[in-house]
Amino acid sequence: MSDLPSELKYTKEHEWVRDEGDGTVTIGISDHAQEQLGDLVFVELPEVGDSVEAGRECGVVESVKAASDIYCPVSGEVVGINETLADTPETANQDPFGDGWLLRVKLTDTSQLDGLMDADAYAELIAAEAH
Repeated sequence: MSDLPSELKYTKEHEWVRDEGDGTVTIGISDHAQEQLGDLVFVELPEVGDSVEAGRECGVVESVKAASDIYCPVSGEVVGINETLADTPETANQDPFGDGWLLRVKLTDTSQLDGLMDADAYAELIAAEAH
């Protein structure tokens, strides 16, 4: 079973969101997503200062198996990206909820967080997809 930290929110596209409590969120791919993708070899992220929109593509992760779009779970301004992933994309495999984070976004609407899944709902989604 994939690791599912309960303090995070999740999307059906397998991204996670951590509310930093200051109007920003940190976003990454879930443990389940990195397991499905396999070893990551390339990560493409937006630029700091870019605007992102909930439900729209905001990056790409490529593995030895496939390329997969990253969909932004929230709308806002990119205030940080994980620069280490350019040289060591496998960090997202090794520590998807820690050092493998992808980007930080300053929210335009904090209520968007209410529409995301909690860990229990996300676990049910993963279980349903497995069958």
